[in-house]
Order: sequence, then C-alpha cells, then structure tokens
Amino acid sequence: MESLQRSDVPLPSSKQEDLRRFAESLSREQLLWASGYLTGVGNTINVQRISGDADARITILFGTETGNAKRLAEALVTKVRATGMQADLQDMLTYGRAKMRRDRTLLIIVSTHGDGEPPDSARDLHALLTDRQAPDLRHLRFSVLALGDASYPRFCQTGRDFDAALVAAGAHCLVPRVDCDVDYEERVTYWMGQVLEALTVGDFSPAASLPAPAPKQGYSSHATFPAVLLDKVNLSGRGSSREVWHFELDLDESGLHYAPGDIVSVAPSNPPQLVEELLDRLELDHKAPVRTRQGEMPLVEALAAHYEITRITWPFLERYARLSDAKALQSAVAERDVNGLGTWTDGREIIDVVGQYPVKGLGAQSFADCLRPLPPRRYSIASSLLAVPGEIHLTVAAIRYSRHGRERLGIASTFLADRVAIGRPVPIFIEPNAEFRLPEDSGQAMIMIGAGTGVAPFRSFLQEREALGAAGNNWLFFGDRHFSTDFLYQREWLRWLKDGHLSRLDVAFSRDQERKIYVQDRLRERAGDIFAWLEEGAAVYVCGAEAMGRAVQQSLVDIVQSAGRTQVQAEEYILELKQTGRYHRDVY
Repeated sequence: MESLQRSDVPLPSSKQEDLRRFAESLSREQLLWASGYLTGVGNTINVQRISGDADARITILFGTETGNAKRLAEALVTKVRATGMQADLQDMLTYGRAKMRRDRTLLIIVSTHGDGEPPDSARDLHALLTDRQAPDLRHLRFSVLALGDASYPRFCQTGRDFDAALVAAGAHCLVPRVDCDVDYEERVTYWMGQVLEALTVGDFSPAASLPAPAPKQGYSSHATFPAVLLDKVNLSGRGSSREVWHFELDLDESGLHYAPGDIVSVAPSNPPQLVEELLDRLELDHKAPVRTRQGEMPLVEALAAHYEITRITWPFLERYARLSDAKALQSAVAERDVNGLGTWTDGREIIDVVGQYPVKGLGAQSFADCLRPLPPRRYSIASSLLAVPGEIHLTVAAIRYSRHGRERLGIASTFLADRVAIGRPVPIFIEPNAEFRLPEDSGQAMIMIGAGTGVAPFRSFLQEREALGAAGNNWLFFGDRHFSTDFLYQREWLRWLKDGHLSRLDVAFSRDQERKIYVQDRLRERAGDIFAWLEEGAAVYVCGAEAMGRAVQQSLVDIVQSAGRTQVQAEEYILELKQTGRYHRDVY
C-alpha cells in the first residue's frame, strides 16, 4: 500500500498511521465498500460547500452604447431567475472594485464601439482591468458575451479585453467567450444555453438535479413590417456637399409603437448593378442554387436580398483566404495583420477582394458560405406618434463617394433615396432605445446637442413635448457645414423657438468662416449658462458621430472646470450625471 507519509496529505501523522492500519486490516471487499462510503461522504460535503457558494447572487453585467447589451442582459436575468437562482442586473458604469471582490459569478455582456473602443459606460471598468489594476479574482467564475461588427478589424475587442483581463487576474472561465456579429441571434441563444447549462447542471449549481432549460427562442428574428413610403424630401440645399433625406413611412394597421429616442431598423436590398457586377467578376451562374437561412434559392436572389456584399469583414477574409491560392492574403489573415489589411480594405468592398484575389473554380455555395447575412441599418426616429399618429419619420444621409476607381454607395441610404418609390413598401422593425429617453418629469429641462443627422431624435423630442404641453425648458445645439444648405429642419426649429417650445437655439456651421466652428465650441462659449442649467437639474442628450461625442464630453468637463472645479472634480461631476440618468449619448 502506498505510504501516506507525505507533506501534501491533509492529515496529522497520527491520523495517517491510524488510517493505514485500518486499511491494512480490511479485506478487498471491505476496502472497496469503505472507499465508496468515504467517497459518498466527501461528495456530500462538497455539494453542500458548492451549493453554499452558488446561493450567492449571480451578477449579470452589461456595457452598452445603443442598448443591445442591456436588452440581452435583461433577458438573461429572466432566464437565470427562472431556474431558481438569484441574479442581479448591473450596469458597468456603476460597477467597481469592491463589488467585484464580493461577486462569485459574473456574466458579462458587452459591446465594442467602433474599431475596438469600449462603450462609454464601460470605459472605467475596462481601464481598471486592462491597466493591471485588477484585484485578485481567483474566487470568481465568469463568462463573456461580446457584441461587435465584423466589418471592423478589431471585432469584439472590448469583450476580448475583458475575457483576457479576468483570466490574467485569476478568474475561472465558466463558459468560453462567444463573439457576435451584427446578426447575433443564433450565437446569443447558444451562449445563453451554455451558461444556463453550466449553472444548472454543472457542480456549480444549487439545483444540480434540474435540467438546463432550453431557450424558448432566439433573439429574435426581427419580423419586418412593410411600411409604405408616404413621402421623401431632400433636405439639403442646392450646392450642398451632402445629401440628407427626410422620409415618412406609414405605420397604420401595423400594431407598431415607438417612443422618442427609439431606433428604426431598415432591411434593405443590395443595388442590382452591384449584384450583376459581382456575379460577372466571379464568373458564377446567376441561377445556381444556394442554401440560405431562408431556404434554397438562385444565387442572384440570395446576393440581392440576403447577403452582405459590400463591407469586408474578418470572417469573410478568413473564409475566402482558405479558398484562395493567394499566399499574401493567407499570410495576412493567418497573422491577423489588422494594420496592413485594415489599411488595404479601407474604402474597398468585397468585389475588390475577389478582383484582387480571384479563386479558380469557385462554387456558388462556397462563395455564399463566405458571406454574412445582410444586416439591417439603424436610424434614429425623427418623429413622435403623438404629433404624427400612424407615421414614422427618418433623417438619412445618402452615402455616395468614389474610392479606388469605383463608385461606392451606402446600401440602405441609397435603397431609400433611389430605389423605393413613394407608395412602395420599406421593410422595417422598431428597436427600443431605453438609454435615450425623454425625462420622466416633463418639467425637467433638456440640453440637446446634435450634429448633422444626429439632430433627428431631437425633432421627435420636441414634437412629443409640444404635443404633451410639457413645461420643461429645451435648449438645442445644432451643427453642420453651411447655414445656407445644411440647416436641417430650419423652419421647424425657428417655429418652436418662436412658440416657446424651444427655449434656446445655438448653431455652429463649420465651413462658413475661415476657422471651423463646431458644436463643442458653442458649448464652451455658453459655459456659464450651461453650468447654471446643469445645477438646476437639466438633462443632457448627445447624438451624432463618435468623434463629436468625445469632443462634446470634453467640452462639458471644461465647462464644469470653468465653474471652479478641479479636473478630477469635473470628471466626477459628469460621471454623476451619467449615473443619475441625466447624461445620455447615442453616438455612432
């Protein structure tokens, strides 16, 4: 019998000797029975200990810019609670080191904003973990669901960062990270199923005898409604360098509802001329059958309506490189040369890849399998149902430019501007945006800051407040290029200003003078008044491009500093606005 006299045995020497003598006195059958008995006792003790740990509340943590991560986190909370376990929903904005030390199970759902940036609400926690300031997390089990857009080289980078940082801090992975592209339904359902199984079937569960509940449905195949186009107007004046359209769609008998601040997603089709050009370059039969999520159909139909054929994504490059004999492409993809390939793909589309790296004998199904589903395009709603019952309005900049010898078109924007005639249907669905809602108190003041089409939700805000007869003061900062050609909805703002529904209006037209002036500059010019509004409880709303959003936030910090606070105090002031629901951003 193996000696028990070892330093790693958790028994004192006298007990080790007693156990050895006892074991030597037993027959083989008695020894087997004793072994089973002791194993059973040990398992009972282990189950009790593990169950005690698992009874601790599970924290479901989200970091979001547009609200998708929050919606998924809310759904996961419901599913976890349905198993009998306790779960808390937590925003990364208010989650810190102390809570992290107490938590035992952490389920993270986080988006990546733009090319690898954490969403605004996740920045502080991201810095805490990735700057090697994380506490010892060996007590923690976790899993990460990463949301992103594979058309960016640093796809799902924020989720990857959290995953790696938690492992580096000693945390234990409960379920491997899952990365999701814009068509995330199937992968979200898979990840949630894996998490629920690990929690309810694995030895981590307080109810290990319960089967893992299967998710009832995916998230979601958004059913589209064919909203008839009632009207469309080019808002840009003659000579403008931009082309911004106002669209009005009919929602009558749709059963659809929306609130100011919500998002409308448009399901476009690809330009027919681009589909033809791509098929000709690939030398593929238009009628070749391919299998899609919607069933089998001719390749030309699949490319027109169901596949993304413009944006170059990393998954596309990886799949296409495996079919290609091009060593340069294979090497760049294998080494994940983000900078090199990112530079080359900038301004290019899938048709440029297949032209640069043709594949001999490429089959229709093989090519289709390289593509991702055609994602809907999301736009801020520019109307209120109280003001225009049965309608929904959009403000859309039509994208047209030339790069690398070819004209490039925005798929959804030119679908609406060029290919949908008045009286024809537009497939849409509504996405709630709970992070960008009007104040519950209609008497609370608002400071609205928007550039270009980022002014769209503020039109819906003012329509709603006018219809409600809301008493709150409203201040709009609007920026664009030229006063004469780009003052979107000018007559409406001026009417609201005259009628008193808009208390103040400040504009910044960047190209009307030698020195460019932006909305963030106008904010600094009005620093004293803005700080006074903030001190009186005003809520701040920012909508527009990410770069503008960052510049506006810095301006707000500067404004608070100009009122006598230190930089740290000013940053804490802005953070408190976020935490108390008085600072909202919808940036892209």
